[in-house]
Amino acid sequence: MPHVITQSCCSDGSCVYACPVNCIHPSPDEPGFATAEMLYIDPDACVDCGACVSACPVGAIAADTRLTDKQLPFIELNAAFYPKREGKLPPTSKLAPVIAAPKVDARGGAPLTVAIVGSGPAAMYAADELLTQRGVRVNVFEKLPTPYGLVRAGVAPDHQSTKRVTRLFDVIAKHAGFKFFLNVEVGKHLSHADLLEHHHAVLYAVGAPNDRRLAIDGMDLPGTGTATEMVAWINGHPEFTDLPVDLSHERVVIVGNGNVAFDVARILTTDPDTLARTDISDHALAALRTSKVSEVVIAARRGPAESAFTLPELIGLTASCDVVLDEADHQLVVADLARTTDPLTRNKLEILAKLGHASAPLTKPRIRLAYRLTPQRVLGEDRVTGIEFGVTGTDDVRTLDAGLVLTSIGYRGKAIADLPFDDDAAVVPNDAGRVRDAAGAYVAGWIKRGPTGFIGTNKSCAAQTVRQLVDDFNAGVLTDPVHKQSALEKLVRTRQPAMVDAAGWQAIDAAEIARGGEDRPRDKFTSVDEMIAAAATAPKPTMRQRVLAGLR
Repeated sequence: MPHVITQSCCSDGSCVYACPVNCIHPSPDEPGFATAEMLYIDPDACVDCGACVSACPVGAIAADTRLTDKQLPFIELNAAFYPKREGKLPPTSKLAPVIAAPKVDARGGAPLTVAIVGSGPAAMYAADELLTQRGVRVNVFEKLPTPYGLVRAGVAPDHQSTKRVTRLFDVIAKHAGFKFFLNVEVGKHLSHADLLEHHHAVLYAVGAPNDRRLAIDGMDLPGTGTATEMVAWINGHPEFTDLPVDLSHERVVIVGNGNVAFDVARILTTDPDTLARTDISDHALAALRTSKVSEVVIAARRGPAESAFTLPELIGLTASCDVVLDEADHQLVVADLARTTDPLTRNKLEILAKLGHASAPLTKPRIRLAYRLTPQRVLGEDRVTGIEFGVTGTDDVRTLDAGLVLTSIGYRGKAIADLPFDDDAAVVPNDAGRVRDAAGAYVAGWIKRGPTGFIGTNKSCAAQTVRQLVDDFNAGVLTDPVHKQSALEKLVRTRQPAMVDAAGWQAIDAAEIARGGEDRPRDKFTSVDEMIAAAATAPKPTMRQRVLAGLR
């Protein structure tokens, strides 16, 4: 009964270190880890101990006898990662070597105190790595009243298993050395210099918040937008609650065919009654209940072999949605299959080859994958009526009617005040996380490496940055804070009286879960005012707690 890793894999790597026979790969110390679409269990080497199940933060691992019908393809996918052995026993070893957490050397003065800007996966993994050492203090600053970044606002609501990683983040946030400063925006309420006066170092884990924009005529018309904005609207992100989403037309076109495009297409074609059992925002659910959308076209410039989506997401999409190709695209798939030798690409193409034909009558909302379409202009005067494509490599032109045109062509990092910025790569220039020409500043996550990898990829990325930071602290490079922790709290509350602390977040969390009732994991607040009002119901700190806080 070997265990199997499924679509929900976040590439955290915790399962690798839990496995007593080293049968999960690629591991964080192997070259392919950073680019792997998921991790894989060797079915011949697995000893069925279940240690990986307990270690997985998103519930992506199960015994092969306990998989759902939709997960069964992952049995073969896990096995296919490993070479055929022709009867030989698989290699086994002792527990995979865990990369030791950096040791913080004790020294006179204040304990190592780090400000982390951002509260998504990279930030929380960095906090976890720092807090493995006694005496370290971590203050996390987030501009929203709620933490966890893209896990809360960027993971599609029907992927609840992926969102389970927040349980791990909740455990990290309960550490004695950890403190939340939510609803506090660095660059508005506090400056980089303010943070350095109260900390040894500042670690920015702010992601890549901007979308790459498509530079064609008509992209400013009402009815255009990005898939990222759409996911934020679906998830109830307060900055996107009022996004004008019109689902009154029969067709939506998404330019770009990565996983985010899949997320949007899947949500737009899923039965609203199914979505009503998730944490989808109320306004999105209401719009979907009256939606007229019957087809979502996902258009890509290149051919099927160059598809940007991952194999696990393709398996998940085709198992839950009606996905089709037109005849010309079926022929492209067959042609790519004939010349492709890469096993991963072949797996994708073999699934695409089995898709239904777009000529079949529409019986329910569907998704159509389209290839070799280069967007030329968005059509319409007062609002979008369609989009014109050139057929890549030819002079042919193809037009699709649409009431909504979204782009999903990647992300860009945003410059951070007082730090250098590489505008071409859209990252903060750094050496393994240490910001160049900015003493005491560090980066982790997408602002460090660009928009690559998955949720768990940030674990190894953050660990690398923390090692640089601790090395600098141990070497005496980092300047001791000028002020105590209590002075920081006074400063923050002076600049932002509506700051939300850990107790406030717990009150918001509890209220959302209660609003969800028995049928939903939670019913989110979608405005900052609602969140702050809920946070205000948190119990006030006792006199003893206030006195102890003042001594820090």
